[in-house]
Amino acid sequence: MRFGIVILPEHRWPEARERWLRAEEFGFDHAWTHDHLSWRWLRDEPWFGCLPTLAAAAAVTSRIGLGTLVATPEFRHPVPFAKEVMTIDDVSGGRMICGLGAGAGGFDGTVLTGRERPPAERADRFAEFLYLTDLLLRQPVTDHTGRHYGAHGARMIPGCVRRPRVPLAVAAGGRRALRLTAEYADLWITNGTPGRFDALPYREALPLLARQQAALDEACAEVGRDPATLRRLLHTGATVGGVLDSPAAFEDAAGSLAELGFTDLVVNWPREQHPYAGSTAVLEKIAAELARIATALPTDPPR
Repeated sequence: MRFGIVILPEHRWPEARERWLRAEEFGFDHAWTHDHLSWRWLRDEPWFGCLPTLAAAAAVTSRIGLGTLVATPEFRHPVPFAKEVMTIDDVSGGRMICGLGAGAGGFDGTVLTGRERPPAERADRFAEFLYLTDLLLRQPVTDHTGRHYGAHGARMIPGCVRRPRVPLAVAAGGRRALRLTAEYADLWITNGTPGRFDALPYREALPLLARQQAALDEACAEVGRDPATLRRLLHTGATVGGVLDSPAAFEDAAGSLAELGFTDLVVNWPREQHPYAGSTAVLEKIAAELARIATALPTDPPR
């Protein structure tokens, strides 16, 4: 199993830099940040841009994967977004992970238009956003005229360090989004119940996560994909809780999730208060055990 951590873009760079460096020193496989213009609970608090933060993190780290958790069509267009993803991949030497999702409405969706897009429209925009982003990252020149986006002679030169493109990680829960995940993604992301913000203890969440896994396997079958070729990531903290209560809880959660078929487990850098309230001391103790825990878990969880 691979382990990751989310670092919110809420601190000025001298302090943020130390967290990204420590995440790498702790031994995490990947580190992520949220891509919002502002974020629900911290809307009036300090908040920096996701992609510049990842570029800065890429420049000071050397090993850890770096990802968006997640970028959405709410305020992004695939052409400039793909160019920035390609650039961060270059700065990092091929460590960028492009995390994408449909978005959940709210400020990110209304700040540019003044209106809330209905769920069906968000789903349609995301399908085209994902299709075009995948296309842009794969080829040097792209032409596309769609319902929501256009790309006319869009250049992506020299392209991603990794070929054919950086890994795509897609957040999905519904049937349509899971099918898109099966078609395009290298990594599936779930955080449990979409729209839920009272964290359920991880053991109580296991039946739901098992059902989501089964639905993803069905989506893979529909598109003719071997489900074993798709990595599966759980982002804990908002809807699945208790994982960072203690080193023992973290190890138990990792083992339970590996048995369900999860390949990646992501936690959050603990904050002093909600959201993601927790203890940095516990995180440090967990970090000391990461290599042992990863070695003890199966490298290829059962499907």
